Amino acid sequence: MIEQIRGKARELLEGKQISCFIGYEQGTRGRARPAFIYDPQEVERLIWDGRCTHNLTVYLHQFKAPVKRGEPPPRVGILVKPCDARSLNILLHEKQIDRARVYVIGLTCEGLAADGQLLERCQRCSERVPVVYDLLLGEKPTMIGQEDYADVTEIERMSPAQRLAFWAREFDRCIRCYACRQACPACYCFECVAEQLDPPWMSIAIDLPQKQFFHVMRAYHLAGRCAGCNACEEACPMGIPLSLLNRKIAREVEALFGYRAGQDAITPPPLATFKKEEDVPL
Repeated sequence: MIEQIRGKARELLEGKQISCFIGYEQGTRGRARPAFIYDPQEVERLIWDGRCTHNLTVYLHQFKAPVKRGEPPPRVGILVKPCDARSLNILLHEKQIDRARVYVIGLTCEGLAADGQLLERCQRCSERVPVVYDLLLGEKPTMIGQEDYADVTEIERMSPAQRLAFWAREFDRCIRCYACRQACPACYCFECVAEQLDPPWMSIAIDLPQKQFFHVMRAYHLAGRCAGCNACEEACPMGIPLSLLNRKIAREVEALFGYRAGQDAITPPPLATFKKEEDVPL
C-alpha cells in the first residue's frame, strides 16, 4: 500500500493538483510523525504502518488561509484513517474546510499498534473503511471491533463520591499544557475560553478546580462533535484518560438523538439544531 500512497502523492504534486501532501514519516525512537511533503522528490519519506496514530486532519487548519492576499487557499492532499475521516466530516459540516481544496486518500485500517499492542480504541472500533475519500486504498478488513463502553460503565457504577475522587485524582495530574486541545481537530477556536482575558472565564492558576473546569468544559464543547480518534488522550503527557469523558457524552448523544459524529458532512450535530418532534427527557 505504501507504494500506492507514494505514487499518488507524487502524481498529485507533479501535476500541481496540490501544493502539499500530509502523511506520515519515520520519526525518532522508532515512532511515526506527521510529514508535510511539498516536493515530489520527497515522497519516499512517506510511510504507512501500525505506528501511524496521529489524526492528520488537525493540520488542515493551517491551510485554510491563502498564502498571498487575493489568492485561493492552497489545495492539499491528506491521508485519512476511518476515525480521521469522521473528523474531516465534522470540519466540512462546520464550514472549516472547503471540500474542493482537499484531496483525500482513504486508508482501510486493521487497527494501530503502540509498543506492539493493538490500541484500545482500535479494539472497539466498528469502522474499518473511511466514510469520505477521493481514493480508497487497501482491502476491506474482516476483523471488526464492537464498542461496548465497558470502561465507561465501570465509572458509571461508582457512587458520586467515588467518581468525584476518581476524576480529582486524574485531573490533579494535569499540567494545563493544552496538548489535548492542540491535538484535537474540533478545537479550532481563534481564542480559547481557557485563555480568554476579557471576560476571564478561567484563572491561570494550576489548581484542581481550574483543571476540572477546563476538562469538563472542553468535553461539553465536543458534545456531538467528537469523532473518538483519541488524539487528545494520546497527546496528554500525563496519561489522563480523557476519552472516558468524551465517550460518555458520545454515548448519551447517540442514545438521545441517534447521532454519531462525523458519519456524513450533511446531518447537523444535535446540539446545533432543533426538531419539534424531539422528546428529550430533562
